[in-house]
Amino acid sequence: MSAKRAAEKAPKFCPADDVKKPLSNKRKHKPTKLRASITPRTTLIILTRRFKRMRVVLLKQLASGLLLVTRPFKINGVPLQRVNQAYVVATSTKVDISRVNVEKLDDEYLATQVEKKKGETEFSEAKKVEKMCFQ
Repeated sequence: MSAKRAAEKAPKFCPADDVKKPLSNKRKHKPTKLRASITPRTTLIILTRRFKRMRVVLLKQLASGLLLVTRPFKINGVPLQRVNQAYVVATSTKVDISRVNVEKLDDEYLATQVEKKKGETEFSEAKKVEKMCFQ
């Protein structure tokens, strides 16, 4: 029997018998609640990133829970952008935005703008390489 055991050596790696199953997530996605001080038309102050300390106006809350904010680009250079409400402070100032149509502005619309910009830079880089090759 001892010779038989030596011939049937145990493998160096034994796979586990119990394979872990992914846990099911039964939680439903809830839309983010806005703070009481943040309402459309409110002037907000951005606390982070490139436009830190800039004042912007809240247009609406998007489906993803982010805030759609803007300010006239000529005044302080802040474009139409999405911001998390954790990174803004609300002020008591309200601005009239009744003439602004924000119906078509949503997460998909803003995402396509970013993709177009990336595509344009790739095309322009390809043109530069093409010029260098043919000179």
